[in-house]
Amino acid sequence: MNETPDQLLTGPPPGASEGELVDWIAGLENLKCRAEAIQAEAAVRLDEATRTRHAEAGVPAQKVGDGVASQIALARRISPAKGAKLLGLAKILIGEMPHTFALMKAGLFSQWQATILARETACLSLENRQVIDHELCAVSSHGETPKVVTMGLRQLENTAKKLVITLDQESVVARAASAEKDRRVSLRPAPDTMTWLGALLPVKDGVAVFAALDQAAKAAQAAGDQRTRGQVMADTLVDRVTGRETGAKPKIEIKIVMTADSLTNNADQPAMVESYGPVPSAWARGALNDAEVFVRRLLTDPTGQLIAMESRSRKAPDGLAEFIATRDEGICRTNGCDAPIRNIDHIERYADGGKTSADNLQGLCERCNQAKESIDWRSTPNPDGSITTITPTGHAYTSPPPDTWRPDPPQLSPAERKLRRVLVAHGLAA
Repeated sequence: MNETPDQLLTGPPPGASEGELVDWIAGLENLKCRAEAIQAEAAVRLDEATRTRHAEAGVPAQKVGDGVASQIALARRISPAKGAKLLGLAKILIGEMPHTFALMKAGLFSQWQATILARETACLSLENRQVIDHELCAVSSHGETPKVVTMGLRQLENTAKKLVITLDQESVVARAASAEKDRRVSLRPAPDTMTWLGALLPVKDGVAVFAALDQAAKAAQAAGDQRTRGQVMADTLVDRVTGRETGAKPKIEIKIVMTADSLTNNADQPAMVESYGPVPSAWARGALNDAEVFVRRLLTDPTGQLIAMESRSRKAPDGLAEFIATRDEGICRTNGCDAPIRNIDHIERYADGGKTSADNLQGLCERCNQAKESIDWRSTPNPDGSITTITPTGHAYTSPPPDTWRPDPPQLSPAERKLRRVLVAHGLAA
């Protein structure tokens, strides 16, 4: 294909053959890789320009460069944590892995493929990292494309690991020992009122846990249990962690926000589970009967908004802080950031006269709270509950207000629905 980027983005013409459609998909993939490379260049240049401006303004050395990752995240509509990772990747590619970066600019290597190589070589010296960069990604003197371009992600990862171990086995062992400090458990929403419960464990512990669950599944199925292997393993994990297999009913606290009608009158308005998100009200009612759950009622005004609270102190009292975290659904208010709330922050700074009230408070993650304190960042609360953040470059990003708990509008009668369809058809209603 010889189409220009603008032509590619218009989409294939009507009547394109199957072969032409495949070529179009390949061309767009090439364009996407090149765009990611250019984004990386722009990110590094933004970082350099910001650091220069900060140094000239006399910003303390440890604060120079603060907020760059957050600006990248806002521009790319991703979380600040991912923005920081992409900025770090861009610096590595441009400064330390020129051949990998050249493949990206040629449209032959994706950002994720480059991430794998950067990640697997992170424990090496600059010299050894560049040896692998040349070994895997340099174009031959005959112009032959490197084999890594056609490798699957797992094959690419394994190839890089083998080379890393060959070059510096001691660094790999030391990195593995250090990684144990990062062990943790995480929870994230899954579709249909399910969750992904994950654990990052040392390999011996992870394999041992899986083997124990697998053994329990085999024993259950040998005894005639009709559940699938996966179901038995999942149920066994819950039973053993919560103590349910001993017959004890777990005592837990789950914050479920729902209207009075949804709780008592079988209304259909969704409920909200903190750290998960919206759930059907019927499911929430059933969950309340499943365990000993501490329920906290939160009052709303007639429009369904949670009633505001105010304090004269700089730090939000525990009750007000909990109120803000619940109102903001436990998720950082920054656009594109899905991290859990870690700080209750003044939208308009307290030092600038901002009040410690619900209207001037927001839930932020640690990274976003720190970025907001960087030089030339401003935030303002809006009457509708949204928040506008203005970055040092003058770009404005508005975070929408949290969902309200308004009563559902009354159902239209068949005659009213028919009339509405007629009005819409004639352009008399939206």
